Amino acid sequence: MKLEDSVVLVTGGASGLGLATAKAIVAGGGKVSLMDRPASEGEARASELGEAALFAPSDVTSEEEVEGAIASTMEAFGKVTGCINCAGVGTAMKTTGKNGPMPLKHFKMTVEINLVGTFNVLRLAATKMLENDPNEDGERGVIVNTASAAAFDGQIGQAAYSASKGGVVGMTLPIARDLSRDGIRCCTIAPGTFDTPMLALLPDEARQALAAGIPFPQRLGRPEEFAQLACDIIRNPYLNGETIRLDGALRMPPR
Repeated sequence: MKLEDSVVLVTGGASGLGLATAKAIVAGGGKVSLMDRPASEGEARASELGEAALFAPSDVTSEEEVEGAIASTMEAFGKVTGCINCAGVGTAMKTTGKNGPMPLKHFKMTVEINLVGTFNVLRLAATKMLENDPNEDGERGVIVNTASAAAFDGQIGQAAYSASKGGVVGMTLPIARDLSRDGIRCCTIAPGTFDTPMLALLPDEARQALAAGIPFPQRLGRPEEFAQLACDIIRNPYLNGETIRLDGALRMPPR
């Protein structure tokens, strides 16, 4: 699918991996709908991107709000051809300890946003993609989800986060198979340690320690590199049903 023909929903689009991806799509001639929380900087970021961008405030776990965001996108751009799910939260808490077990509400919240929210957006986006005329490759749309290296080698305290991201990996192939007859592809990117606003809050010493554990390149990943892979997935019609690790050969230790 050509970027210049695309209209892509980007969750978590106001910052980090989502914003970098939205910028890359617009630079390639496509249009984006930045789906993020109402209190985010989505309005300002969409304004910076110009007429090819729209801010659609929404909670990914809300069916009504996501439907509203998609309706706004359809009204502005006439179609939806892509969905890139970058919205997510991190939770760091051991299963149990001297202060008792992890509160169940923390586990549920992490799974609700990272896994259920991802599925909620992609199922509604895919339903709109069914309305598209297929291109020369028979494609009607493409979905790109975000998992994590923690889906495969989660660290101490990452039970909730790893479970949520492992779920994203696990549903990738079945969703690709579900949508194959309709010409809609589904892939997942599993990033390692990336230089996002969340990590920017850490001291330089901590950031350097994280980078030192990455074989090559021995640095944090750049959001633009995630965006590049997301755009490559959109462009390559034979990429489907696959989870791609983007981690500089990192295999995370226990802690």
